[in-house]
Amino acid sequence: MKKSPLQQAKELFGKDDRVEAKQALVAAVKGLAKEIGTFSKVNEDKGVERVSNRKLLHLHDVFSAVKSEFSNKEGLVNAILKAENRVKDDGFKARLESYPIPRLWDHYRTISN
Repeated sequence: MKKSPLQQAKELFGKDDRVEAKQALVAAVKGLAKEIGTFSKVNEDKGVERVSNRKLLHLHDVFSAVKSEFSNKEGLVNAILKAENRVKDDGFKARLESYPIPRLWDHYRTISN
């Protein structure tokens, strides 16, 4: 049986308390987001703290994969441009740069397989 998102967060960060696990997950997602250069449009009233554990785990997985493979959003955009042979297409590049990282990651995985 698959573990619940809360159980996964507790296991990932070694916390037994529900609140501590959530705080650790939020801190990890925020840290990864800063490292790869995203979250410029975060609303302080409705920030990452209010997102479900399932979505936070997904963001953590995506941000970790992007950081390990490309180091930042710009590297991911450049990889997509190279994979589609559109390196000189400035309009396409500008459109890709406006997309959020999870969307770019899904697009990259689709075209690279």
